[in-house]
Amino acid sequence: MPRSSLLLSAVAILTLAAPALAQAPGGGAAPPPPAVTVMTIKPENVPVTFEYPARVSASREVEVRAQVGGILLRRTFNEGSRVKEGDLLFEIDRRPFEAQVALAEAQLQQAQATQANAQRTQERTQSLVRSGATSTATLDDATAQRLLADAQVAAAEAQLQTATLNLDYASVEAPASGITSLEQVPEGSLLTSGALLTRITQLDPAYVNFSAADSEAFSIRNMIETGKAEGSLDTLRVTVRFGNGTNYAQQGTIDFTSSSIDESTGTILSRAVLPNPESQLLPGQFVRVEIEGIVVPNAVTIPTEALMQGPQGTFVYTLDDKNVAAVRPVTVGRELEGRLLIADGLKDGDKVVTVGVIKVRPGSPVNPAGAQPDASGAQPAAGANAAPAAAAAPQQAAANGSAQGSAQAGAAQ
Repeated sequence: MPRSSLLLSAVAILTLAAPALAQAPGGGAAPPPPAVTVMTIKPENVPVTFEYPARVSASREVEVRAQVGGILLRRTFNEGSRVKEGDLLFEIDRRPFEAQVALAEAQLQQAQATQANAQRTQERTQSLVRSGATSTATLDDATAQRLLADAQVAAAEAQLQTATLNLDYASVEAPASGITSLEQVPEGSLLTSGALLTRITQLDPAYVNFSAADSEAFSIRNMIETGKAEGSLDTLRVTVRFGNGTNYAQQGTIDFTSSSIDESTGTILSRAVLPNPESQLLPGQFVRVEIEGIVVPNAVTIPTEALMQGPQGTFVYTLDDKNVAAVRPVTVGRELEGRLLIADGLKDGDKVVTVGVIKVRPGSPVNPAGAQPDASGAQPAAGANAAPAAAAAPQQAAANGSAQGSAQAGAAQ
């Protein structure tokens, strides 16, 4: 073949191969923008909850003790049963105390008789003194006898009152309503004054004690006082969650917050009170409490997977009008359920990359698949977004391959 024909053939081959070389991965052609999912920021009122480990305690625990000594004759309740305030619990032998009451009554009658005699003597002596039949010294003696008789009557009345109280104490009544414990002394025992008989635990209402870090407690108070959050410490609602994940049916309120910080733990003790008519909350039970009632107005939230960590701190990727990604530093205020409350860095209308963040490069364009926000500005579930984002890449690759094939076919013709 002549040399000129060979040269023409070489030129034709290079001409046909040029488009393919231009589209090769190493030929310098830009890859297609990565497919990502974005959300448009729309501030809204966000309820903020706080959760802490807690422990249940009785609202009242009373020790029932004997106030007089004697033989314990009878127990009138079943151990572990519920009793009401004023119910009879124990009976101590009443006979010794009845005898003391009878003796005190007799002594009082005797003292009253002596008092009446002394009064009559004083009155007669006064008459004699006025008529000059006796001296004033005799009147002084009669007056002293009258005062002594009055004192004896007062002492006898006090002794009768003491004996009556001891007789009443022989019947031991419940000082509070609640659940009784095991008896501490069996029937027939000789009791001394102050002996422990049983305990009564009041379970309705129940107390739930929990501790919050001092910094968080200060943050909650500061948010409310500065107007960054709506709510009141007096109107917070408390929900109790058991160990199996179920919630207690009734809510409670916080009735006590310590005014000092525990030096060993750096926490502030608080107490919630909840109605407990069915005794489902038992003293010593470990639970979790969820505090509700605080709302952050015009708050900005993002999904947790949208947040990135870099050498300069936390940031997110935002998009401009041309879908070019940029780094936006943000400050996280608090972690919510699957979302993050952003304290600073984002505003209304910002577009934030939520799915496919790992594929984004600052200053590079992206393909915002599924960028339509819902009415509340909330991010759809990651599982729903992952499928469109993953499906977009093969479709884009297929489109690029089709375009390359068309270009090569045109060049061959």
